[in-house]
Amino acid sequence: MMQLVHKVGSPYNEVNRNLAILEAEGIIINDCSKPVKHSVVRTIRLNRENPKTTTLLQALKLLGKEKEGKP
Repeated sequence: MMQLVHKVGSPYNEVNRNLAILEAEGIIINDCSKPVKHSVVRTIRLNRENPKTTTLLQALKLLGKEKEGKP
């Protein structure tokens, strides 16, 4: 999780809250949580069977094109 926190540059609590929302909507699936020394490794994946996932990915693609200045 800390890798994701560092990559997106948001506080831990914010990332955790957003992941919980995505999981509650069925967009991501928590595959496993296993203890490793003093922390827990959390593996998540996209639930491509959920229509909401497809909609979200399309929206992100459009936002990426806007950011690049493409129509």
